[in-house]
Formats: sequence, structure tokens, C-alpha cells
Amino acid sequence: MQRRVRVVVGGVFDILHPGHIYFLKRAKELGDELIVIIARDSTVLKRKGRRPILPEEIRREIVEALKPVDKAILGHEGEDLYKIVEELRPDIIALGYDQDFDPEELKRELARRGLNVKVVRIDKYNHELAATRRIISKIMEVLSNEEENRNC
Repeated sequence: MQRRVRVVVGGVFDILHPGHIYFLKRAKELGDELIVIIARDSTVLKRKGRRPILPEEIRREIVEALKPVDKAILGHEGEDLYKIVEELRPDIIALGYDQDFDPEELKRELARRGLNVKVVRIDKYNHELAATRRIISKIMEVLSNEEENRNC
């Protein structure tokens, strides 16, 4: 019996957009099982300087409901981002085009921990609304225009 290829990705997945869907579909194409690690609220606050719009458990539930995703789990809190990878033991880690990890450094650290993991960078999905910040800006623009129209 052939072993299933496990692919792991991680991210915030705060406001889902076409870029997220593209990323998850492409990651799933790399193997048989796709596990998504959802960043904890505290991790998002620490790394991005803001809390996510949606709480971590809601983000996890939404992502797990997506067709390409086999399982979505919450990441660990704390400094060691590699601990959960050690527990999941993936064959492949897929990185988004904008995730600030150096693939070679990631491979070296995983190898140091006894893991032989292929690291793949997924290309960018080009669409006007393929970024959370652009969606938020668009919402603010629409609301501002509605407000202006009401005041006219």
C-alpha cells in the first residue's frame, strides 16, 4: 500500500478571498492530504501588530469547510513555530507567495529537527481582490460612498 503524501500550509485566513482558494487548491494538488495550520489570534497580533477580524476558531471552521482542505487545526501559541510541524510530520510544506519564510532556511531547520520535508512556494493569484487588505479597503470605499450618497 502506497503512503499518502501529506501537505501542510499555514496562514491567518482572516477574510477569505480568491487568493486563499487558489493557494489551497494548488497546495492540495501537491499531495493526497492537506492540513492547514491556522495562526492563533495571539500569533497574528505579535507578527502583524493587529488582531484578526475573525476569531481563530471561526477561521479554523471556515477553512476546514473548504473542499481542498482535509483538516484545519489551530497552531500552537509560543515562539516555536516548528513544533507543530514536528508533530504533523508533513512530506511537503507549501508556502504562499507572500509568506516571509526563506524556503532554504526552513528546510535546514526542519532537517536539523530530523524532518525531510520538501518546501514549495505557490505562485501568486493575480486579482484585484486577492488580498485581505484590499478587500478591507474596498469595503471602506463602498461604505464611504454610501454615506456620501445618503448625505446628498
